[in-house]
Amino acid sequence: MTSSPANDTRLLRHASWLSFWVGVLMLVIKSVAWWLTDSTAILSDAAESVVHVAAVAFVVYSLRLSQKPPDQDHPYGHAKISFFSAGFEGGLISIAGIFILVQAIGHWIAGETPKELGWGSGLVALALVINGWLGWYLLKLGKGKKSLILESNGRHVLVDAWTSLGVLGGLLLTWISGWPWLDPLCAIFVAIHILRNGIGLLWQSANGLMDHADPKVRNALAAHLDEATERFGITWHHMRHRHLGDGHWVDVHLVFEDETTVKDAHEVATKIEEVIRGALGSSTSVTTHLEPAEDHERIHGHPPGTASFESPPSDRQDLGGGI
Repeated sequence: MTSSPANDTRLLRHASWLSFWVGVLMLVIKSVAWWLTDSTAILSDAAESVVHVAAVAFVVYSLRLSQKPPDQDHPYGHAKISFFSAGFEGGLISIAGIFILVQAIGHWIAGETPKELGWGSGLVALALVINGWLGWYLLKLGKGKKSLILESNGRHVLVDAWTSLGVLGGLLLTWISGWPWLDPLCAIFVAIHILRNGIGLLWQSANGLMDHADPKVRNALAAHLDEATERFGITWHHMRHRHLGDGHWVDVHLVFEDETTVKDAHEVATKIEEVIRGALGSSTSVTTHLEPAEDHERIHGHPPGTASFESPPSDRQDLGGGI
């Protein structure tokens, strides 16, 4: 399929629905496996799948909303829902992890023994293979299309696959050794792994909503701005950037000689904006503020590179964080 905004939108939506229906199928498979075995480890895997289906239902909605164009009420678009979606998914995963931990400890104390581990192991192995492929596909597509929503969902599916792998290992050990306490012990380790990933998604969501600056993006922007401004014989300062969920927003001050015409300054600024978009992707929005070098202090009350909240003067100053 030829890549275009319309085709990309359809592809991402189809992928989100694929994730939802595969999640439903995984829930059915794991529920049957738990019914057959009465295994705490499989119960933990099935509980994670319940959360996954609920989370993916929100992912489908979030993806559709994030692709809506800007409007009067949301002039910067709707892509920030991506971070809320990641936080919602991380919160549900964390709740599932706590539930599994409590259940596993209870089963361990009670000393319950699972049954029919052969059939249960086979069904868990089937779920592992399907989820492993789906997680890889969603993560690759999400990164390629710069969709944080799909990327987060892909990571969640892979967490589900790793959960199934841990459960499968515990079932096989229990089956071979005949030690029933290995089953809830495996579930406890699975719960800790799920909690770790849930907290990771919550942290990613908080960083995005708080416009936390990515050091890699900041350093790349600084390097490109250094090269571009040196080529045009100007300087830059007061650079800020933030992640929008499906792209970046960058604003920077460019300092020109006083005699530069507005037409020439605008042409240079446009070329620098193109350099930044080339570095971060076509979905990047760039705002440049044009300033006169010699008259800067009279107009703004401070020399180029400083502001009332900045430390020592510099012609190359970046703030890094959100706007």
